[in-house]
Amino acid sequence: MRGKDAPDRKEKQLRDISGDKAWLVEALGASSIVERDRLAAFVRDPSATFAANPFPSATAGAARQRWGLREIEFEAMQVAAAGLPCLLTALALLPPGELLRQEILRTPVHVLYLLHQEGDGRIVGAVLHGKPREALPAFTPAARSATVPPVVPERSVIRRVSRRRVDARQLDLFAT
Repeated sequence: MRGKDAPDRKEKQLRDISGDKAWLVEALGASSIVERDRLAAFVRDPSATFAANPFPSATAGAARQRWGLREIEFEAMQVAAAGLPCLLTALALLPPGELLRQEILRTPVHVLYLLHQEGDGRIVGAVLHGKPREALPAFTPAARSATVPPVVPERSVIRRVSRRRVDARQLDLFAT
């Protein structure tokens, strides 16, 4: 028996994928993600399709925990990724209970996870990654307009001071 929800479900199944991709490209362009051009190029790729999304809703706290662990996994498994540092920084600035939506686009070798705010749709961050020891898709940055400066995040230089001090009078056992 079909209820009132049947047309709604059908409408969701038949959503305008090209319109969704165009919205994602536009939203990525307006974001402050350093690698937004690379991520937008992946979304524009005709072979990139929306994937099944078993958990479309999440909180910023849950996403921060998940992607923090994925960062460790990616490093250990030699997985190339774009956008991960910006996503982790953006998630750290949000309250843990902030509701987010997740979109997933996939090609046979690469996956893009994009998180945006549930209310206004503003993109929080996105991560493009491949399989272990697999390079990211080739990307050639387009020339930017002179009126649109690139967004470059401020980075603080961390200088580590060596705590180990060598006494000048110390005996060198391996000197020849």
